[in-house]
Amino acid sequence: MPETSTNPYAPPAAQPPVHGKYRTAPEPRTTMPTGIPFIVANEAAERFSYYGMTAILILFMSKQLRGVDGQLDVMSDHTARAVMHDFITAVYAFPLLGALLADIVLGKYRTILSLSLFYCLGHLVLSIDQTDYGLALKQSLGLTWTPLGLFLGLGLIAIGAGGIKPCVSAHVGDQFGDTNKHLLERVFGWFYFSINLGAAASQLLIPWLRTNVNVHVAFGIPGVLMLLATIFFWLGRHRFVHIPANAKQWKREVRSKEGIVAIAKLSIIFLFVAVFWSLFDQTHSSWVQQAEQMNREILGVTLDPDQLQAVNPLLIMIYIPLFTYLIYPALEKLPGLNPLTPLKRIAIGFFVMVPAFGLVAVVQQWIDQGTTPHIGWQVLAYMVLTASEVMVSITVLEFSYTQAPLKIKSLVMALNMGAVSLGNQMTARVNHLMEREDIRAALHGAKYFWFFTAAMLVAAIGFLLVVQFYKPRTYIQHEQT
Repeated sequence: MPETSTNPYAPPAAQPPVHGKYRTAPEPRTTMPTGIPFIVANEAAERFSYYGMTAILILFMSKQLRGVDGQLDVMSDHTARAVMHDFITAVYAFPLLGALLADIVLGKYRTILSLSLFYCLGHLVLSIDQTDYGLALKQSLGLTWTPLGLFLGLGLIAIGAGGIKPCVSAHVGDQFGDTNKHLLERVFGWFYFSINLGAAASQLLIPWLRTNVNVHVAFGIPGVLMLLATIFFWLGRHRFVHIPANAKQWKREVRSKEGIVAIAKLSIIFLFVAVFWSLFDQTHSSWVQQAEQMNREILGVTLDPDQLQAVNPLLIMIYIPLFTYLIYPALEKLPGLNPLTPLKRIAIGFFVMVPAFGLVAVVQQWIDQGTTPHIGWQVLAYMVLTASEVMVSITVLEFSYTQAPLKIKSLVMALNMGAVSLGNQMTARVNHLMEREDIRAALHGAKYFWFFTAAMLVAAIGFLLVVQFYKPRTYIQHEQT
Protein backbone atom coordinates (compact mmCIF):
# COMPACT_ATOMS: atom_id res chain seq x y z
CA MET A 1 0.00 0.00 0.00
CA PRO A 2 1.26 3.54 -0.74
CA GLU A 3 2.37 5.70 2.20
CA THR A 4 -0.64 7.77 3.35
CA SER A 5 0.79 9.66 6.35
CA THR A 6 -0.21 13.32 6.48
CA ASN A 7 3.31 14.18 7.69
CA PRO A 8 5.49 14.46 4.54
CA TYR A 9 8.63 13.68 6.53
CA ALA A 10 7.27 10.82 8.64
CA PRO A 11 9.77 7.95 8.88
CA PRO A 12 8.94 4.91 6.75
CA ALA A 13 6.93 2.34 8.71
CA ALA A 14 7.65 -0.65 6.49
CA GLN A 15 11.45 -0.77 6.72
CA PRO A 16 13.00 1.11 9.65
CA PRO A 17 16.80 1.24 9.49
CA VAL A 18 18.38 -1.29 11.86
CA HIS A 19 22.04 -1.97 12.65
CA GLY A 20 23.38 0.29 9.94
CA LYS A 21 21.50 -1.45 7.13
CA TYR A 22 20.11 0.92 4.48
CA ARG A 23 17.20 0.73 2.08
CA THR A 24 18.39 0.21 -1.49
CA ALA A 25 15.16 1.16 -3.29
CA PRO A 26 12.47 3.81 -2.82
CA GLU A 27 9.40 2.65 -0.93
CA PRO A 28 5.95 3.22 -2.45
CA ARG A 29 4.69 6.49 -0.96
CA THR A 30 2.82 9.48 -2.32
CA THR A 31 4.56 11.97 0.00
CA MET A 32 8.07 13.44 0.14
CA PRO A 33 10.92 11.00 0.95
CA THR A 34 12.19 11.32 4.52
CA GLY A 35 15.82 11.95 3.59
CA ILE A 36 15.15 15.09 1.54
CA PRO A 37 15.48 17.63 4.42
CA PHE A 38 19.00 16.34 5.21
CA ILE A 39 20.04 16.65 1.55
CA VAL A 40 18.57 20.16 1.29
CA ALA A 41 20.35 21.27 4.52
CA ASN A 42 23.61 19.78 3.26
CA GLU A 43 23.24 21.56 -0.06
CA ALA A 44 22.50 24.96 1.53
CA ALA A 45 25.61 24.77 3.75
CA GLU A 46 27.84 23.40 0.96
CA ARG A 47 26.73 26.11 -1.45
CA PHE A 48 27.40 28.74 1.22
CA SER A 49 30.97 27.47 1.44
CA TYR A 50 31.50 27.36 -2.34
CA TYR A 51 29.89 30.64 -3.32
CA GLY A 52 31.34 32.47 -0.32
CA MET A 53 34.83 31.47 -1.39
CA THR A 54 34.31 32.21 -5.09
CA ALA A 55 32.64 35.56 -4.31
CA ILE A 56 35.92 37.01 -3.02
CA LEU A 57 38.34 35.06 -5.21
CA ILE A 58 38.62 37.38 -8.22
CA LEU A 59 39.35 40.53 -6.17
CA PHE A 60 41.62 38.62 -3.79
CA MET A 61 43.79 37.49 -6.71
CA SER A 62 43.91 40.92 -8.36
CA LYS A 63 44.02 43.16 -5.24
CA GLN A 64 45.21 41.29 -2.12
CA LEU A 65 47.45 38.33 -3.04
CA ARG A 66 50.80 38.51 -1.18
CA GLY A 67 54.15 36.91 -1.93
CA VAL A 68 56.20 35.07 0.69
CA ASP A 69 57.88 38.37 1.63
CA GLY A 70 54.48 39.73 2.69
CA GLN A 71 54.36 42.29 -0.13
CA LEU A 72 51.55 42.47 -2.68
CA ASP A 73 52.13 40.24 -5.71
CA VAL A 74 48.79 40.42 -7.49
CA MET A 75 47.60 39.16 -10.87
CA SER A 76 46.46 41.32 -13.79
CA ASP A 77 42.69 41.54 -14.35
CA HIS A 78 42.63 39.22 -17.36
CA THR A 79 45.01 36.73 -15.69
CA ALA A 80 42.79 36.67 -12.60
CA ARG A 81 39.75 36.08 -14.85
CA ALA A 82 41.58 33.23 -16.61
CA VAL A 83 42.55 31.58 -13.29
CA MET A 84 39.00 32.02 -12.01
CA HIS A 85 37.51 30.24 -15.00
CA ASP A 86 40.24 27.58 -15.03
CA PHE A 87 39.25 26.81 -11.43
CA ILE A 88 35.54 26.60 -12.29
CA THR A 89 36.52 24.42 -15.26
CA ALA A 90 38.23 22.02 -12.85
CA VAL A 91 35.31 22.07 -10.40
CA TYR A 92 32.96 20.97 -13.16
CA ALA A 93 35.39 18.47 -14.72
CA PHE A 94 35.91 16.44 -11.52
CA PRO A 95 32.25 15.33 -11.49
CA LEU A 96 33.35 12.62 -13.90
CA LEU A 97 35.65 11.23 -11.18
CA GLY A 98 32.85 11.43 -8.62
CA ALA A 99 30.39 9.73 -10.95
CA LEU A 100 32.73 6.82 -11.66
CA LEU A 101 33.49 6.36 -7.95
CA ALA A 102 29.77 6.46 -7.12
CA ASP A 103 28.48 4.17 -9.84
CA ILE A 104 31.34 1.64 -9.93
CA VAL A 105 33.09 1.59 -6.53
CA LEU A 106 31.63 3.38 -3.50
CA GLY A 107 28.01 4.28 -4.22
CA LYS A 108 26.76 7.86 -4.05
CA TYR A 109 26.54 8.20 -0.26
CA ARG A 110 30.10 7.09 0.53
CA THR A 111 31.49 9.06 -2.42
CA ILE A 112 29.86 12.27 -1.18
CA LEU A 113 31.05 11.71 2.38
CA SER A 114 34.67 10.88 1.48
CA LEU A 115 35.21 13.64 -1.10
CA SER A 116 33.72 16.19 1.28
CA LEU A 117 36.88 15.75 3.37
CA PHE A 118 39.02 17.01 0.46
CA TYR A 119 36.64 19.95 0.23
CA CYS A 120 37.13 20.84 3.92
CA LEU A 121 40.91 20.51 3.63
CA GLY A 122 40.99 22.86 0.64
CA HIS A 123 39.19 25.55 2.61
CA LEU A 124 41.66 25.07 5.46
CA VAL A 125 44.63 25.62 3.11
CA LEU A 126 43.09 28.81 1.70
CA SER A 127 42.36 30.18 5.16
CA ILE A 128 45.96 29.81 6.42
CA ASP A 129 47.95 30.35 3.20
CA GLN A 130 48.04 34.15 3.41
CA THR A 131 48.47 34.42 7.18
CA ASP A 132 51.85 35.48 8.49
CA TYR A 133 52.34 31.90 9.68
CA GLY A 134 51.50 30.49 6.25
CA LEU A 135 53.85 32.89 4.45
CA ALA A 136 56.66 32.18 6.95
CA LEU A 137 56.19 28.41 6.50
CA LYS A 138 56.46 28.69 2.71
CA GLN A 139 59.54 30.89 3.05
CA SER A 140 61.24 28.41 5.40
CA LEU A 141 60.58 25.60 2.91
CA GLY A 142 61.95 27.65 0.03
CA LEU A 143 58.54 27.78 -1.68
CA THR A 144 58.66 31.20 -3.30
CA TRP A 145 55.99 30.82 -5.99
CA THR A 146 53.25 33.20 -4.85
CA PRO A 147 50.12 31.28 -5.98
CA LEU A 148 51.30 27.87 -4.69
CA GLY A 149 49.06 27.76 -1.60
CA LEU A 150 46.19 29.35 -3.52
CA PHE A 151 46.37 26.72 -6.26
CA LEU A 152 46.74 23.85 -3.77
CA GLY A 153 43.65 24.98 -1.87
CA LEU A 154 41.66 25.51 -5.06
CA GLY A 155 42.77 22.11 -6.35
CA LEU A 156 41.52 20.32 -3.24
CA ILE A 157 38.23 22.23 -3.40
CA ALA A 158 37.87 21.36 -7.08
CA ILE A 159 38.28 17.64 -6.29
CA GLY A 160 35.78 17.79 -3.42
CA ALA A 161 33.21 20.20 -4.83
CA GLY A 162 33.41 18.70 -8.30
CA GLY A 163 33.43 15.10 -7.19
CA ILE A 164 30.26 15.35 -5.12
CA LYS A 165 28.25 17.42 -7.60
CA PRO A 166 26.77 14.69 -9.82
CA CYS A 167 26.31 12.40 -6.83
CA VAL A 168 24.25 14.84 -4.75
CA SER A 169 21.82 15.74 -7.54
CA ALA A 170 21.47 12.08 -8.60
CA HIS A 171 21.08 11.08 -4.92
CA VAL A 172 18.09 13.45 -4.71
CA GLY A 173 16.39 11.70 -7.61
CA ASP A 174 17.19 8.25 -6.21
CA GLN A 175 14.88 8.90 -3.26
CA PHE A 176 11.83 8.83 -5.56
CA GLY A 177 9.91 5.98 -7.15
CA ASP A 178 6.96 5.71 -9.53
CA THR A 179 4.40 6.53 -6.82
CA ASN A 180 5.84 9.95 -5.92
CA LYS A 181 7.78 10.83 -9.06
CA HIS A 182 5.33 13.69 -9.60
CA LEU A 183 7.13 15.45 -6.72
CA LEU A 184 10.49 15.40 -8.54
CA GLU A 185 9.98 18.79 -10.20
CA ARG A 186 9.02 20.32 -6.85
CA VAL A 187 11.99 18.85 -4.97
CA PHE A 188 14.49 19.95 -7.63
CA GLY A 189 12.99 23.41 -7.17
CA TRP A 190 13.59 23.14 -3.41
CA PHE A 191 17.08 21.81 -4.09
CA TYR A 192 17.82 24.81 -6.28
CA PHE A 193 16.22 27.12 -3.71
CA SER A 194 18.60 25.78 -1.03
CA ILE A 195 21.56 26.37 -3.35
CA ASN A 196 20.59 29.98 -3.76
CA LEU A 197 19.75 30.52 -0.10
CA GLY A 198 23.28 29.45 0.82
CA ALA A 199 24.77 31.46 -2.04
CA ALA A 200 22.88 34.67 -1.20
CA ALA A 201 23.87 34.56 2.47
CA SER A 202 27.54 33.92 1.71
CA GLN A 203 27.81 36.45 -1.12
CA LEU A 204 26.58 39.17 1.21
CA LEU A 205 28.58 38.15 4.29
CA ILE A 206 31.94 36.89 2.97
CA PRO A 207 32.84 39.99 0.86
CA TRP A 208 32.01 42.13 3.91
CA LEU A 209 34.40 40.01 5.99
CA ARG A 210 37.10 40.34 3.32
CA THR A 211 36.82 44.13 3.41
CA ASN A 212 36.11 44.77 7.11
CA VAL A 213 37.83 41.89 8.98
CA ASN A 214 40.49 40.03 6.98
CA VAL A 215 40.83 37.59 4.12
CA HIS A 216 41.76 34.68 6.42
CA VAL A 217 38.43 34.83 8.25
CA ALA A 218 36.66 35.34 4.92
CA PHE A 219 38.17 32.10 3.60
CA GLY A 220 37.80 30.29 6.94
CA ILE A 221 34.04 30.73 7.47
CA PRO A 222 33.18 28.85 4.23
CA GLY A 223 35.35 25.99 5.53
CA VAL A 224 33.30 25.82 8.73
CA LEU A 225 30.10 25.69 6.69
CA MET A 226 31.49 22.87 4.56
CA LEU A 227 32.21 20.89 7.72
CA LEU A 228 28.60 21.48 8.83
CA ALA A 229 27.38 20.35 5.40
CA THR A 230 29.25 17.09 5.81
CA ILE A 231 27.76 16.55 9.26
CA PHE A 232 24.20 17.25 8.00
CA PHE A 233 24.64 14.65 5.28
CA TRP A 234 26.00 12.03 7.69
CA LEU A 235 23.04 12.58 10.04
CA GLY A 236 20.62 11.61 7.27
CA ARG A 237 22.29 8.31 6.44
CA HIS A 238 19.50 6.11 7.85
CA ARG A 239 16.80 8.11 6.04
CA PHE A 240 18.32 7.80 2.58
CA VAL A 241 17.82 5.27 -0.16
CA HIS A 242 21.36 3.98 -0.90
CA ILE A 243 21.63 2.78 -4.49
CA PRO A 244 24.63 0.39 -4.38
CA ALA A 245 27.54 0.61 -6.80
CA ASN A 246 27.52 -2.16 -9.38
CA ALA A 247 30.45 -2.16 -11.80
CA LYS A 248 29.11 -4.96 -13.99
CA GLN A 249 25.68 -3.42 -14.43
CA TRP A 250 27.26 0.01 -14.99
CA LYS A 251 29.53 -1.29 -17.74
CA ARG A 252 26.68 -3.22 -19.31
CA GLU A 253 24.36 -0.22 -19.31
CA VAL A 254 26.92 2.34 -20.48
CA ARG A 255 27.89 0.05 -23.37
CA SER A 256 24.33 -0.84 -24.29
CA LYS A 257 22.59 0.73 -27.26
CA GLU A 258 20.17 2.38 -24.83
CA GLY A 259 22.99 3.92 -22.79
CA ILE A 260 25.01 5.05 -25.80
CA VAL A 261 21.97 6.67 -27.42
CA ALA A 262 20.96 8.46 -24.20
CA ILE A 263 24.49 9.82 -23.66
CA ALA A 264 24.90 10.86 -27.29
CA LYS A 265 21.56 12.68 -27.38
CA LEU A 266 22.17 14.50 -24.12
CA SER A 267 25.76 15.38 -25.08
CA ILE A 268 24.47 17.37 -28.04
CA ILE A 269 22.20 19.32 -25.69
CA PHE A 270 25.11 19.88 -23.28
CA LEU A 271 27.27 21.45 -26.01
CA PHE A 272 24.76 24.28 -26.36
CA VAL A 273 24.36 24.54 -22.60
CA ALA A 274 28.15 25.05 -22.37
CA VAL A 275 27.85 28.35 -24.23
CA PHE A 276 25.24 29.49 -21.71
CA TRP A 277 27.64 28.76 -18.83
CA SER A 278 30.51 30.55 -20.58
CA LEU A 279 28.44 33.71 -20.13
CA PHE A 280 26.67 33.02 -16.84
CA ASP A 281 29.76 32.28 -14.75
CA GLN A 282 31.27 35.62 -15.68
CA THR A 283 29.10 37.05 -12.92
CA HIS A 284 31.98 35.81 -10.71
CA SER A 285 34.67 37.54 -12.78
CA SER A 286 34.12 40.19 -15.46
CA TRP A 287 30.87 41.43 -13.89
CA VAL A 288 32.64 41.92 -10.54
CA GLN A 289 35.45 43.82 -12.24
CA GLN A 290 32.89 45.95 -14.07
CA ALA A 291 31.08 46.69 -10.80
CA GLU A 292 34.35 48.11 -9.43
CA GLN A 293 34.08 50.89 -12.03
CA MET A 294 30.44 51.78 -11.25
CA ASN A 295 28.63 53.93 -8.71
CA ARG A 296 27.63 51.31 -6.12
CA GLU A 297 25.82 53.54 -3.65
CA ILE A 298 22.30 52.34 -2.82
CA LEU A 299 20.21 54.13 -0.16
CA GLY A 300 23.34 55.77 1.23
CA VAL A 301 25.29 52.48 1.48
CA THR A 302 28.20 51.74 -0.84
CA LEU A 303 28.31 48.04 -1.65
CA ASP A 304 31.50 46.08 -2.22
CA PRO A 305 31.81 45.06 -5.89
CA ASP A 306 31.83 41.35 -5.02
CA GLN A 307 28.62 41.69 -2.96
CA LEU A 308 26.63 42.36 -6.12
CA GLN A 309 26.80 38.64 -6.92
CA ALA A 310 24.20 38.08 -4.18
CA VAL A 311 21.58 39.69 -6.43
CA ASN A 312 21.42 36.50 -8.49
CA PRO A 313 20.55 33.99 -5.73
CA LEU A 314 18.19 36.47 -4.07
CA LEU A 315 16.31 36.80 -7.35
CA ILE A 316 16.33 33.01 -7.85
CA MET A 317 14.38 32.53 -4.62
CA ILE A 318 11.76 34.98 -5.89
CA TYR A 319 11.74 33.68 -9.45
CA ILE A 320 11.28 29.96 -8.72
CA PRO A 321 7.69 30.27 -7.40
CA LEU A 322 7.00 33.15 -9.81
CA PHE A 323 7.93 31.06 -12.83
CA THR A 324 6.27 27.89 -11.51
CA TYR A 325 2.88 29.42 -10.74
CA LEU A 326 2.63 32.45 -13.03
CA ILE A 327 5.09 32.73 -15.90
CA TYR A 328 5.13 29.11 -17.09
CA PRO A 329 1.29 28.82 -17.07
CA ALA A 330 1.13 32.14 -18.96
CA LEU A 331 3.65 30.97 -21.56
CA GLU A 332 1.68 27.76 -22.13
CA LYS A 333 -1.22 29.88 -23.35
CA LEU A 334 0.87 31.17 -26.25
CA PRO A 335 0.71 29.46 -29.66
CA GLY A 336 3.24 26.67 -30.03
CA LEU A 337 4.21 26.55 -26.34
CA ASN A 338 1.56 24.15 -25.02
CA PRO A 339 2.85 21.90 -23.61
CA LEU A 340 5.84 23.91 -22.37
CA THR A 341 8.33 21.05 -22.57
CA PRO A 342 11.75 21.18 -20.89
CA LEU A 343 13.47 21.69 -24.22
CA LYS A 344 11.22 24.66 -25.02
CA ARG A 345 12.04 26.21 -21.64
CA ILE A 346 15.76 25.81 -22.31
CA ALA A 347 15.45 27.38 -25.75
CA ILE A 348 13.60 30.42 -24.38
CA GLY A 349 16.22 30.74 -21.63
CA PHE A 350 19.03 30.84 -24.19
CA PHE A 351 17.42 33.74 -26.02
CA VAL A 352 16.77 35.59 -22.74
CA MET A 353 20.51 35.42 -21.93
CA VAL A 354 21.31 37.47 -25.06
CA PRO A 355 19.86 40.82 -23.82
CA ALA A 356 21.28 40.17 -20.34
CA PHE A 357 24.83 40.21 -21.68
CA GLY A 358 23.97 42.87 -24.25
CA LEU A 359 23.02 45.17 -21.37
CA VAL A 360 26.38 44.77 -19.58
CA ALA A 361 28.06 45.41 -22.94
CA VAL A 362 26.21 48.74 -23.19
CA VAL A 363 27.19 49.57 -19.59
CA GLN A 364 30.81 48.83 -20.45
CA GLN A 365 30.55 51.19 -23.43
CA TRP A 366 29.49 53.95 -21.05
CA ILE A 367 32.43 53.14 -18.77
CA ASP A 368 34.83 53.13 -21.75
CA GLN A 369 33.75 56.76 -22.48
CA GLY A 370 34.73 57.91 -18.90
CA THR A 371 31.32 57.99 -17.33
CA THR A 372 30.42 56.17 -14.11
CA PRO A 373 27.02 54.47 -14.53
CA HIS A 374 24.99 53.48 -11.51
CA ILE A 375 25.07 49.86 -10.34
CA GLY A 376 21.32 49.70 -10.89
CA TRP A 377 22.04 48.97 -14.56
CA GLN A 378 23.96 45.85 -13.59
CA VAL A 379 21.16 44.86 -11.21
CA LEU A 380 18.78 45.10 -14.19
CA ALA A 381 21.11 42.82 -16.16
CA TYR A 382 21.07 40.38 -13.23
CA MET A 383 17.26 40.37 -13.34
CA VAL A 384 17.30 39.29 -16.99
CA LEU A 385 20.20 36.85 -16.53
CA THR A 386 18.48 35.16 -13.56
CA ALA A 387 15.31 34.64 -15.58
CA SER A 388 17.47 32.87 -18.14
CA GLU A 389 19.07 30.75 -15.40
CA VAL A 390 15.70 29.56 -14.07
CA MET A 391 14.66 28.39 -17.52
CA VAL A 392 17.98 26.76 -18.39
CA SER A 393 19.82 25.55 -15.29
CA ILE A 394 16.98 24.11 -13.21
CA THR A 395 15.36 22.56 -16.27
CA VAL A 396 18.60 20.96 -17.50
CA LEU A 397 19.24 19.51 -14.03
CA GLU A 398 15.86 17.77 -13.86
CA PHE A 399 15.86 16.83 -17.56
CA SER A 400 19.33 15.25 -17.36
CA TYR A 401 18.30 13.05 -14.42
CA THR A 402 15.08 11.81 -16.00
CA GLN A 403 16.71 11.09 -19.39
CA ALA A 404 19.53 8.99 -17.88
CA PRO A 405 19.21 5.17 -17.69
CA LEU A 406 19.13 3.92 -14.09
CA LYS A 407 22.71 2.70 -13.59
CA ILE A 408 24.45 5.65 -15.26
CA LYS A 409 22.56 8.56 -13.71
CA SER A 410 25.65 9.88 -11.89
CA LEU A 411 27.63 9.67 -15.13
CA VAL A 412 24.99 11.65 -17.01
CA MET A 413 24.82 14.24 -14.23
CA ALA A 414 28.62 14.49 -14.52
CA LEU A 415 28.31 15.13 -18.25
CA ASN A 416 25.81 17.89 -17.43
CA MET A 417 28.44 19.39 -15.10
CA GLY A 418 30.94 18.92 -17.92
CA ALA A 419 28.95 21.47 -19.90
CA VAL A 420 29.71 24.01 -17.15
CA SER A 421 33.38 23.00 -17.28
CA LEU A 422 33.52 23.35 -21.06
CA GLY A 423 31.79 26.74 -20.96
CA ASN A 424 34.22 28.08 -18.36
CA GLN A 425 37.17 26.75 -20.32
CA MET A 426 35.90 28.71 -23.34
CA THR A 427 35.98 31.85 -21.20
CA ALA A 428 39.37 30.96 -19.71
CA ARG A 429 40.88 30.41 -23.17
CA VAL A 430 39.62 33.80 -24.36
CA ASN A 431 41.21 35.47 -21.33
CA HIS A 432 44.47 33.55 -21.73
CA LEU A 433 44.56 34.73 -25.36
CA MET A 434 44.20 38.27 -24.09
CA GLU A 435 47.79 37.99 -22.85
CA ARG A 436 48.55 38.77 -26.51
CA GLU A 437 48.41 42.46 -27.27
CA ASP A 438 46.52 42.06 -30.57
CA ILE A 439 43.78 39.92 -28.98
CA ARG A 440 43.57 42.25 -25.98
CA ALA A 441 43.06 45.19 -28.32
CA ALA A 442 40.40 43.31 -30.32
CA LEU A 443 38.42 42.42 -27.17
CA HIS A 444 39.09 45.57 -25.15
CA GLY A 445 36.27 47.00 -23.03
CA ALA A 446 32.76 46.55 -24.38
CA LYS A 447 33.98 44.43 -27.32
CA TYR A 448 34.66 41.63 -24.82
CA PHE A 449 31.00 41.53 -23.73
CA TRP A 450 29.66 41.89 -27.28
CA PHE A 451 31.76 38.88 -28.33
CA PHE A 452 30.05 36.62 -25.80
CA THR A 453 26.62 38.12 -26.55
CA ALA A 454 27.01 37.16 -30.22
CA ALA A 455 28.19 33.66 -29.27
CA MET A 456 25.04 33.12 -27.19
CA LEU A 457 22.76 34.28 -30.01
CA VAL A 458 24.37 31.85 -32.45
CA ALA A 459 24.06 29.00 -29.93
CA ALA A 460 20.37 29.79 -29.24
CA ILE A 461 19.51 29.66 -32.94
CA GLY A 462 21.48 26.44 -33.39
CA PHE A 463 19.70 24.84 -30.42
CA LEU A 464 16.29 25.54 -31.96
CA LEU A 465 17.30 23.68 -35.09
CA VAL A 466 18.75 20.64 -33.26
CA VAL A 467 16.09 19.94 -30.62
CA GLN A 468 13.37 19.42 -33.19
CA PHE A 469 14.84 15.93 -33.62
CA TYR A 470 15.18 15.05 -29.90
CA LYS A 471 12.76 12.38 -28.60
CA PRO A 472 12.71 12.28 -24.74
CA ARG A 473 12.59 9.02 -22.76
CA THR A 474 12.14 9.04 -18.96
CA TYR A 475 13.86 6.67 -16.50
CA ILE A 476 12.85 6.57 -12.77
CA GLN A 477 14.18 4.26 -10.01
CA HIS A 478 12.12 1.11 -9.33
CA GLU A 479 10.26 0.94 -6.03
CA GLN A 480 10.74 -1.85 -3.48
CA THR A 481 8.09 -4.56 -3.50
